[in-house]
Amino acid sequence: MKDETYYVIQKKDENFGLVNVPIYLSSTFRQIEPSKPIRYEYARTQNPTREIMEEVIAKIENGNYGFLFSSGMSAIDTLLSILKPNDHILVDIDVYGGTYRILEKLYRKFSINVEYVDFTNLELLKKSIKDNTKMLIVETISNPLLRTPNISEISKIKKNALLVVDNTFSTPYYFKPLDNGADVVIHSITKYLSGHSDIVMGAIVVNDKSLADEIKFYQNTKGGVPSPFDLFLLSRGLKTLHIRMERHTENAKKIVEFLKNNEDVKEVIYPGYSGMVSFRIKKDVFEFTRKLKIITLGESLGGVESLLNVPYYMTHSSIPEEERIKKGITKDLIRLSVGIENVNDLIEDLKNALNF
Repeated sequence: MKDETYYVIQKKDENFGLVNVPIYLSSTFRQIEPSKPIRYEYARTQNPTREIMEEVIAKIENGNYGFLFSSGMSAIDTLLSILKPNDHILVDIDVYGGTYRILEKLYRKFSINVEYVDFTNLELLKKSIKDNTKMLIVETISNPLLRTPNISEISKIKKNALLVVDNTFSTPYYFKPLDNGADVVIHSITKYLSGHSDIVMGAIVVNDKSLADEIKFYQNTKGGVPSPFDLFLLSRGLKTLHIRMERHTENAKKIVEFLKNNEDVKEVIYPGYSGMVSFRIKKDVFEFTRKLKIITLGESLGGVESLLNVPYYMTHSSIPEEERIKKGITKDLIRLSVGIENVNDLIEDLKNALNF
């Protein structure tokens, strides 16, 4: 079955022939006798709606085990829980600000040794891996500079460390990290997979059973799980993933062409394979954002509507200023999540906003 078909059909209901995933709202479940549940015990541990969608999320990434969480950060936090004091982890220099914040403000306090390395420099990365390196964290398309580290090549030099790949920007429609040597895939489902800016959710997908068992333990222990209704919205959003990604990408390519030919734009960054475009402008970013009429200034990305963000002031503001500038996250950098609107309207909006 092709991916596009599975996104729509997902898991068929064999009991009642339901076309859509049912919403099970019970927080607890009847037991036959003490410590003998019929199937489920408590919704934090597992819920029928979540069980269905965890199977679906594993399937679309070609993984064996899927886990869903109340946010992408909850997924990352759960995964990081498997680390022990004095473990060493390598993180790409260009990562989501929330990932940076949890590592710096929380996990360093637990004596986790965090080191940032340019994952596009394979020689440097190889030299940076130590005997106690337990995890390598990288994004398929980095946030916000849209760099594209070679996941397959990184997997060949990772030694015994877990290769953790955040596939939020690419989505499994364009790239499947597990098929390219990754051990763990992470998603902010809030973004492209749900696609409608109406839920907050995260995911982890793995192939190894022992790792899956450990993640399951921490998922249940920490309790950061999504609600059944949000899971239904994920199912509904996922049905159109392929159509949305094609339109996001088609629109992005046309906007990139416009930006590259605009004298008020200094640089355009677009690797393809999503609707994410970053660019630098010569004019004042505050005035530029005030003049937008169609494109929304806001955090997040991957929804059907176009969202524009200034990472220096917004999503990456938790990174110290000196580091932001060193990474290339400067005041003139714009990150645009191109939506599925009429592309000519979007181009006209950008043109008018740059005209001052």
